[in-house]
Amino acid sequence: VIALFNPSVCLSEPIFDSNKRAADIESTTTSTYMPVTSSSRAAIAISMAIQNGSLSKLQSFNGIFAIYKKQGPTSADVLNTLKKALLKEAGVANPNPRKRNKQPLKIGHGGTLDSNASGVLVVGIGEGTKMLTTMLAGSKKYRAVGELGKATDTLDVTGNVVEEKSYDHITKEAFEEKLKQFTGEIMQVPPLYSALKKDGKRMSVLLKQGQEVEAKPARPVTVYSLSLQDFSPPYFTIDVECGGGFYVRSLVDDLAKALSSCAHIKELTRTKQGQFTLEEHALKEDRWTLTDISQALQPCPNPSGQQKNAKKAKSKHKPTPSKSKGDDGDTND
Repeated sequence: VIALFNPSVCLSEPIFDSNKRAADIESTTTSTYMPVTSSSRAAIAISMAIQNGSLSKLQSFNGIFAIYKKQGPTSADVLNTLKKALLKEAGVANPNPRKRNKQPLKIGHGGTLDSNASGVLVVGIGEGTKMLTTMLAGSKKYRAVGELGKATDTLDVTGNVVEEKSYDHITKEAFEEKLKQFTGEIMQVPPLYSALKKDGKRMSVLLKQGQEVEAKPARPVTVYSLSLQDFSPPYFTIDVECGGGFYVRSLVDDLAKALSSCAHIKELTRTKQGQFTLEEHALKEDRWTLTDISQALQPCPNPSGQQKNAKKAKSKHKPTPSKSKGDDGDTND
């Protein structure tokens, strides 16, 4: 073995032909002034090879999977935590998941959950990010716990109480009967506090800045099923299956008004999105690893030759690619 440097020289001196300083790999040594032996050089080489292999494995992921979003952080925060964990495991030093253009990983989520909500968050990785539009528009299931008699400005427990009304007149039978009016194709006004945008900024952010924001016009949404699971006034629990663009907060608010009262959401859990269920598919944070995700990943379908040619023809006639708007505010909260 050819000695790369004099053992008496401090590790602050270059030890590789590429002039890579030993300080860059000091974490692989046990002492700052310990000479690099053949065994330690081998260990370093093995470590670098493993890290390079892990990064290649991560970059080979193309598909969608589901993770569990806990109550508290935003969906964007959860996604950044996931991205940072994967890049760190792959050997990327000091990854900053918010610098999208400088990261070797493309990742996104298929439908925002409010900070106060928990449950299934579908994630696309690599080419799988192109499948997220389908997830946004697809069916989702939620379980919501509401409280009658109090309305808040955000329509959930995080807001300030703006109205109080009696609810003693509401019976279980009346509640269940009223649910029928909110099933099928209905018109719904999105809440002011939402990820929908005005002039490129989220309405919720504008409101927190003290700006005036007008409610978006009512829009058609679909409710596939709606059922009462528990009725213990002032609290109630409902299960809802809906399509894209639906707001459970607005549903609870509208439902209470129809019952001559008011209400807000205390707890909200997304139990299913597309083929992914909370019980079977949502990976909790301790399983946000390359191994677990590779096993849970639903791969992208391979495009047929006809699809590839159509895509090439489409891109050929498009002079400038349109910039993606990212999350369009389809916050099925």
